[in-house]
Amino acid sequence: MDGNQMPAAAALTARYGAGAEPKAGPWNDTLALLLSHRSVRGLGPDPVPDGTLEALVAAAQSAATSSNLQTWSVIAVDKPEVRAELATIAGNQKHIEICPIFLVFLADVSRNGRLADEAGVELAGLPYLESFLVAAIDAALAAQNAVVAAESLGLSTVYIGALRNDVGRVAELLGLPPGAAPVFGLCIGHARPGREGEVKPRLPQSAVLHRETYDADDSAIRAAYDPRMEAFSRRQEMAADNWTQRVIARLGTMTALRGRDKLKAAIIALGFPLR
Repeated sequence: MDGNQMPAAAALTARYGAGAEPKAGPWNDTLALLLSHRSVRGLGPDPVPDGTLEALVAAAQSAATSSNLQTWSVIAVDKPEVRAELATIAGNQKHIEICPIFLVFLADVSRNGRLADEAGVELAGLPYLESFLVAAIDAALAAQNAVVAAESLGLSTVYIGALRNDVGRVAELLGLPPGAAPVFGLCIGHARPGREGEVKPRLPQSAVLHRETYDADDSAIRAAYDPRMEAFSRRQEMAADNWTQRVIARLGTMTALRGRDKLKAAIIALGFPLR
């Protein structure tokens, strides 16, 4: 075992909380890295080594992609004025302006559309919801590969889903063609000292792992999880709410969607008919 690798028991406790750990199984450096993931917003401006971006994109392109259609793209954004506006769209998330690498991942069927135009054929399946869903999933799989690769290099990351607050303006800023839509951003860089964050507790596996059929009797499981999330929030000096309260706050009002209630119309306007 790598001398820097967290033992399985400690990693499982960090991820689930004492007393909620699942049964320990096989263990290696990759599992240790995955269980140590945390979103880090306290990123500094320190540059990353030359070739880091290309290495991360290579990792992203190594993710699974449906039928090898590769219906995703990514834009590296460096211009300060563009980053500043993207940060504003995302609710003034200043780490977008500070981090050395900021990426916007796209659901992108435009490339396959251009291929069809050149071949003089029609892609009858392209306008359907399935094609957009495949593209969005492809982008997410690719991005998560990039995140794991970045963390293996000692870098920290945080996803920026709030770019979906105004996908039309993001598309304008990035010069997207019809058939390409931003699905999220990704900040990558070095955590500032003392801002590395803490592993956030997840729901017990009994809430998400079902065997043979779905078990909806999870009230007691959620009740046991709430105090662990509340304690985490207090340690991170965040609003001391529990998971139940967070879910209600995030999904309970239209205001909390921050404009994303209009997302379907915006995606259609970007060239995805969603039939």
